[in-house]
Amino acid sequence: MAFELPPLPYADNALEPHYSANTFSFHHAKHHNAYVVNLNNLIGDSDLAGKSLEDIIMATANDDSKAGVFNNAAQVWNHTFFWNSMSPNGGGRPGGALAAKIDEDFGSFDAFAEKFKASATGRFGSGWTFLVLDGGTLKIVNTLNAGTPMTDGQTALLTIDVWEHAYYLDYQNRRPDYIQTFLDKLANWDFASANFEAA
Repeated sequence: MAFELPPLPYADNALEPHYSANTFSFHHAKHHNAYVVNLNNLIGDSDLAGKSLEDIIMATANDDSKAGVFNNAAQVWNHTFFWNSMSPNGGGRPGGALAAKIDEDFGSFDAFAEKFKASATGRFGSGWTFLVLDGGTLKIVNTLNAGTPMTDGQTALLTIDVWEHAYYLDYQNRRPDYIQTFLDKLANWDFASANFEAA
């Protein structure tokens, strides 16, 4: 069964003015959809057809001959995860167990936020910045291009897309402003907490 473009978890204008419907018209409807179409074309009726997205990612992660499949599958997964990492009621700080774990592993939420901003701002070129759980410890990791933490045995909790197409229509070259807005207004801490508690 072919993969389909997952719908956004909110209306395409629900994050305005922080993330615009115009950006979603390109980022979700065109970029994300292209990865879905490409993935379906690449796997066709191969032995990967019918497998889950996660299984395809893991099966192709270290196989240079299947780099195209990996890149498109991982980008489908990363983008779907990113849409869920934002919320119309997002931003602020997490609560509960995740808040306590952030304090334990980073010293404070403010220390985490500064490290997250520095990491996402410093990601050279295209990629992603994730908050992950790695062996019982929270970490901030950057991945290049389509890279995703699952291939390193890490559990993704939250992510921001720092590919230029993710923010350029709204923020132009002001990546730090986009990252700050993500933390202040968009980050879906309920989603991150649910991922943490399920890990």
